[in-house]
Amino acid sequence: MKAFVFRRYGGPDELHLEEVAKPIPGDDEVLIKVHAVALNDWDWQILQGIPLANRVTFGLLKPKKHILGSDVAGRVEAVGARVQRFGPGDEVLGDLSGRWGGFAEYVCAREDALVAKPAAMSFVEAAAIPQAATLALQGLRDKGRITRGQKILINGAGGGVGTFAFQLARPYGAEVTGVDSSGKLDLLHSLGFAEVIDYGQEDFTRAGRLYDLILDVKTNRPLRDYLRVLTPRGAYVTVGGETGKLVQVMTMGPLLSLLGKKRVAMVILKLNKDLDYLCELSQAGKLTPVIDGPYGWNELPEAMRHLGQGTHKGKVVIRPEADD
Repeated sequence: MKAFVFRRYGGPDELHLEEVAKPIPGDDEVLIKVHAVALNDWDWQILQGIPLANRVTFGLLKPKKHILGSDVAGRVEAVGARVQRFGPGDEVLGDLSGRWGGFAEYVCAREDALVAKPAAMSFVEAAAIPQAATLALQGLRDKGRITRGQKILINGAGGGVGTFAFQLARPYGAEVTGVDSSGKLDLLHSLGFAEVIDYGQEDFTRAGRLYDLILDVKTNRPLRDYLRVLTPRGAYVTVGGETGKLVQVMTMGPLLSLLGKKRVAMVILKLNKDLDYLCELSQAGKLTPVIDGPYGWNELPEAMRHLGQGTHKGKVVIRPEADD
């Protein structure tokens, strides 16, 4: 089968399309024909070998795993002897983080890492959902404890997590402000954000407006800056960003939450948790992925570069075959 392989750390030019052995599913695994795969920040970081924590897992000097890609959607081709939930021909989606392998024509996955794809959902839409929508839901509901009528700010609102988070906050009657680059403001306006802020023109942490909940996709400022614009009982939740700033949240957050009324939390992703629920929302028209692309198979390295530059809107999705 064909797969995009990387054998040393670096940029998108290290991704090479090669012929590799087709995987064979274990007893509790299914073999999936990949019809769409989404790119994630984690793919970008692992490709570059940053931060150092990724190298501890993937290999200090060179990667031990050679095929990235975790958010996949496709059709089951074969199943292992103990698989009960799926059979050949079933359409599935899931986040394979930890195993990866989605940048290929076929990938194996444990059945508990997958859910059934709704028939009305395209493979491209399905691949966009698992990681970003799950992070958004866990950030707003599980860590942020969102309630009706809150004033919410999403920092990094124009990417996958941000666009899903806005839609998930909407049923709560939230007044949502989005922060991102100037190139994404039209998108935020079209989605219906109450206010949009170009971070290149305005520092929202010094504008004097207060928020009940901040969902931070970028985590690119000191924690004290975010606390300054929280209401007295507000919550700050990060789902990812700069390593140094994340360490600050991890070390200082619990103490600040214990000593004060403002809460500080960090989402540690629970893979595929509530993915069935998110698919139900999509079926009901309450959650629509914002797709950047889809890009063709041979465009994957350039799509990865686009992701790394931060110029993408919503989820960057690759479609190996134009068949859905």
